[in-house]
Amino acid sequence: MSKRGSDFLYHWMSEHLPDDPIIDPVLMVIDMVVDAKRAAETQGIPGQEIDDEISTIYEFIMRDLR
Repeated sequence: MSKRGSDFLYHWMSEHLPDDPIIDPVLMVIDMVVDAKRAAETQGIPGQEIDDEISTIYEFIMRDLR
């Protein structure tokens, strides 16, 4: 992932991780990845840049949930 992509994801995650108990972590991670990708695209970070590292995004989010 590019530096700007990882910087964006780090900041986006810090603002969007839920404070409430997580009932379905898999569904939540999928939703968060979709939302993060959409938000990145609106800030000029191409979807392909995020798609290239989508498994890394899943891992990044799951790691932060622990």
